[in-house]
Amino acid sequence: MAAFEWYAERSVAAAEGFREELRHAVEMVSTAPGRWPRFSGRTRRYVFPRFPYSLVYRMFVNDVEVVAVAHGKRRPGYWRSRLRRAP
Repeated sequence: MAAFEWYAERSVAAAEGFREELRHAVEMVSTAPGRWPRFSGRTRRYVFPRFPYSLVYRMFVNDVEVVAVAHGKRRPGYWRSRLRRAP
């Protein structure tokens, strides 16, 4: 993942912190996907507390699909084309 690599080039501790934040985000969303607010269209968003990223996902009857780990400021909405694909 590009974000992890970017942090790793600068600080191993920052990269590990980012990885842990991502792991926590996936765990939280998989446990209670309806808890986080709607974001764009049918997606929802979990905002990382310590890094400028969000986990963008959408819910289906029995599944959660991660659409993107998106930076809060860079290339906003780049992931929207992924929504046209069927899961």
